[in-house]
Amino acid sequence: MTDTVAHAMLPLAKSSDTPATVTMHGGGSGANIAAWLAVDGAEVAFVGRRGADIAGRNRDMELMGYGVDARLVMDPERPTGTCVVMVTHKGDQTMLSDPGANAALSPDDLPKDLFTPGCHLHVSGYTLLNTGSRQATLAAIAMARRAGMTISVDGASSAPLERVGAEPFLQMTNGATLLFVNADQGRVLTGRPEPEQAARVLNAWYPHVVMKLGADGALFYANGRPDPVRVQGPPVERIVDRTGAGDAFCAGFLPSWLDKKPPGEALTSGCRLAAKALALVGARPLL
Repeated sequence: MTDTVAHAMLPLAKSSDTPATVTMHGGGSGANIAAWLAVDGAEVAFVGRRGADIAGRNRDMELMGYGVDARLVMDPERPTGTCVVMVTHKGDQTMLSDPGANAALSPDDLPKDLFTPGCHLHVSGYTLLNTGSRQATLAAIAMARRAGMTISVDGASSAPLERVGAEPFLQMTNGATLLFVNADQGRVLTGRPEPEQAARVLNAWYPHVVMKLGADGALFYANGRPDPVRVQGPPVERIVDRTGAGDAFCAGFLPSWLDKKPPGEALTSGCRLAAKALALVGARPLL
């Protein structure tokens, strides 16, 4: 995706103009996670789709610049996806997304050589919530399970998650080893407004659950543990942009968790990268 991030300098003037700082960046949840993983030293491949346009070529080159093995299929008809991120003068954020070529991701786009024992598959929830890419994602999950891979999935975003419904999402992600959600997504999936209660309910579906809590850090639930592991995030002097902070958290958590480090260490690593993302404009690390 290409993110167009608009930071309003004043309260939004309805039906008129509001001064803003507008910048463009590489985006897309899965691609963001891949970029943060690569910069942090992990070996990572990203499977996706882009348009045959300048934006698509730029996104392809960016990922390679981060050190990501970018397996991008070029769509001859659809443009590269775009997300308009509107940030108010108070820091509140709203996103307008056009998935573009991402909506045409198909099972044929999945490179078979990546699905091997010992590897891990992370699935962006957006690919399941979008009907166009859903079959490709379900095929990827099935291939990973056959290969004996571990699988993580994230809850994407609360509004589209609510539109699809909790039960279909839980059924589609059956077999995932680890679920990442924030408090709003946890509420949508369980009906429980309290994050710890929501995580406990989700633990009945997934062996491992991570609840991202923003300024309050994160918590981890695993089968067999009576209580969650909680970690506070590091202090952030100034939040520049919240775009992609959740993606950075996933990228920080996964390597430690896959290395079987203590949950608190994995949570701390996730919060560390999330704090870095909050200090940057856009959802990716600096090249």
